[in-house]
Amino acid sequence: MAVPKRKMSRSNTRHRRARWKATTPALVPVTVDGVSYLVPQRLVKAYERGLLRPEG
Repeated sequence: MAVPKRKMSRSNTRHRRARWKATTPALVPVTVDGVSYLVPQRLVKAYERGLLRPEG
């Protein structure tokens, strides 16, 4: 495991953490029972197999 050689200042730590941003998932159209829904791409197969129920 990497261990820092010197203590990082509070200012540098917060500056580094502030750069990280979450991104919204890419939505893909999926047709379930004749109705089209926008779902995250990683969940398309689950919706097609009926493992998840679309909301709405």
